Parts: sequence; C-alpha cells; structure tokens
Amino acid sequence: MTPVPYRVADRWQETADTVTLTLAPAAHALPPFRPGQFAMLHAFGVGEVALSVSGISGDLLHHTVRAVGKVSEALCRAEPGSEIGARGPYGTAWPSPSAAGDVLVVAGGIGLAPLRPVIDEALARPDRSGRLSVLVGYREPADQLFPADLPRWRRRAQVLVTVDRPEPGWQGSVGLVTALLDTADCRTDRCTAFLCGPEPMMRATAGELLRRGVPAERIAVSLERNMRCGTGWCGHCQLGPLLLCRDGPVVDWARADEPLSVSER
Repeated sequence: MTPVPYRVADRWQETADTVTLTLAPAAHALPPFRPGQFAMLHAFGVGEVALSVSGISGDLLHHTVRAVGKVSEALCRAEPGSEIGARGPYGTAWPSPSAAGDVLVVAGGIGLAPLRPVIDEALARPDRSGRLSVLVGYREPADQLFPADLPRWRRRAQVLVTVDRPEPGWQGSVGLVTALLDTADCRTDRCTAFLCGPEPMMRATAGELLRRGVPAERIAVSLERNMRCGTGWCGHCQLGPLLLCRDGPVVDWARADEPLSVSER
C-alpha cells in the first residue's frame, strides 16, 4: 500500500487533455506488469488514481492519462524530472494474443491506451499467422491517440478509425465503431476480441460479435470502477459478484454480461 517513487522520464502531449507519461523507477522498480494490469499512481499532496499501463519497456512504465479530476489533472501537469508514486501491479491481464488465431481490437477513445500493449505484443510475435484488425472510435479527429504508432501498426495490421463528429478535411469513416465490424478482416470462427472503452460501446460491440458467432469466452473486456485500494479490501469497485481491482479489470464477456446488465437497471 506504500507508493514507490518513480521519476517522469518523458511526457508526450497526446491531445488537449491527455498525456502519456514514461515513468522510470527512482530507486527500486515494481514487479513486472502485464498488458491489461494497472497501477495506482499517486500525485503527492493530491491523491491517487488507478491507471492501466499503455506500454511496458523493461522497468519503464507508460501511462496515458486524461485530465478528468484533481488527481489526473495533477498527473497530466507532471513535467520530466518530477516524482510521482506508484504501486502495483494490480488486476488481471489481457489473454496473450494467439499466433494462429485472428485478433480483433476494438477501442473507444482513451480505451485504446490499455489495448496498445496487446497490439504491440501481437505484432512482436515472429510466428504470428493470424490476422490483426484494430478498430478505433473517437468523438472527433482531434481526440486521436498515438499518432506515431498508427503508421507502424498499419504496416502489418488493418487499422480503421471512425469519428462521431467529423471536422473539415476529415477523410475517414463517420459513425459508431460497431459499423467498422463489417469491414474487419478477422474471421469470427477463429477470432479473439479485445474491447475497451465506454460501457455502451463495449455492450454493443460484444452483442454484435456474439451475433456473428464469436463465443463469449473469446471476448475480453476491460472494466473500470472507482478503484481505491487495488487489493479488493474496500469494495468501491464492486460490480455484482466481481471486485474489479482483484477479479478484473480484464474479464471475458461470459462473466461481464450479467453484472453489467444489472448495473444498468
């Protein structure tokens, strides 16, 4: 429960309200993280917040933060050389992308951040023979993340981007990210899907994948609730029978469908 000091090694402004921080251990590194797991990041004097890793490079951690509250705003203002606290790793990880099976990644907005390590892991496999499709939906073109990664991904994967509100000059798709499923390369009989984004988007995407024959056990989603302790003690992140900091955030749709439906009512 005691944060370990990390130093901000680099800071990249992704959008007007979102930055990616590269964190290096100031002394001892935390145990290795796996894609999908999260850390509790502590802004000294302000508080802490749960953030999934958006990249892993040895002892370096990458976290993509959107300024939506006091803690995340403080983290977004952190400059290179400043120190923040970190504890973890917590939670469950994404399943490892299959070499032979197809991989479908569907993200909404900043939901692409926890999925970024999955894409990189799939592309790094020298034995990969399956197809990789990355579908991303944003509110508007200015919200797009990881501009340096997109050309690299497109060299070996299908990457499709859609927006809700196009701007002058936008040449891409307009509409819901679920509409991109019609043009995805993945074959539903051998596909594993990875979803992260707003819950309505994940419910709609999971429902469409189920209708297309993808089993619920092969649809992985990352769920977020108000994580306070990270260890399942406080109960703030409870979703039905799940304590998401312990049983999640990554769960398959077979476990997520019912508690999410109940929470809607």
